[in-house]
Amino acid sequence: MKIAAVQVTSGSDINNNLTIAQRAVREAAGEGARVVVLPEGMSQAFDSGRLDTQAEELDGPFATGLKELAQELDVVIVAGMFRPADTREIDGKKINRVSNTALVTGAGHHVGYDKIHTYDAFDYSESDTVRPGSDLVSVEVDGVKVGVTICYDIRYPEQYKDLARDGAEVIVVPTSWADGPGKLEQWRTLVSARALDSVSYVVAADQARPGGEEKGGQESGPTGVGHSIIAGPDGVRLAEAGYEPEIIYADIDPEKVRKARKALPILED
Repeated sequence: MKIAAVQVTSGSDINNNLTIAQRAVREAAGEGARVVVLPEGMSQAFDSGRLDTQAEELDGPFATGLKELAQELDVVIVAGMFRPADTREIDGKKINRVSNTALVTGAGHHVGYDKIHTYDAFDYSESDTVRPGSDLVSVEVDGVKVGVTICYDIRYPEQYKDLARDGAEVIVVPTSWADGPGKLEQWRTLVSARALDSVSYVVAADQARPGGEEKGGQESGPTGVGHSIIAGPDGVRLAEAGYEPEIIYADIDPEKVRKARKALPILED
């Protein structure tokens, strides 16, 4: 099964972002990809305005547009979006929180995974505006079980092990990873480490770096460092993008996962 990680830069307008996503999915499908993974925040980039004003449910125009495309091309699409969640009061101000959701649509699926681990670190509090999820999500595509995570989840190996123990052989990670000193090195290490922890393929699709390679390594906020990665169950990076918009591909072989898990039965310990 061929899988693609799409690296693009989304913006503030949900309709334009849908067009960007559709164009990229068509390109990936044309190259034979069966599963196409787009970044976190595909419907609206972080740092581009209030997320609640464009948040939609899974039957809204953004998710429906991708659902129809998945049906047309006979592919499975994974894409980050935001859905209405709840209202909280913080410092006397009412905040309409959203769910940070990875839409999975195609091959009979149309579901959402809500990011469990919100990015509450380094003086940033995602949970102020995003309600954490609680449930693991996996889907089956052509006999291969695909688990779903989002961005900061990648720092929590237990989630990856739990998905693998539940049968996931591939774990996808829509991401909008902040740039800055050491952040790219951390990103590469974490993707390979989670592949090793779960003895699974990990497909991590990040937002392209705004400003490209020229801005690489500088503080960026949660708007992407690029370098989308597909890692094998041995932790080896099979494909890696640069800073700019790009699509990377890899062939998924479930037999390699089974052999690796037999040789290294850490999920049974």
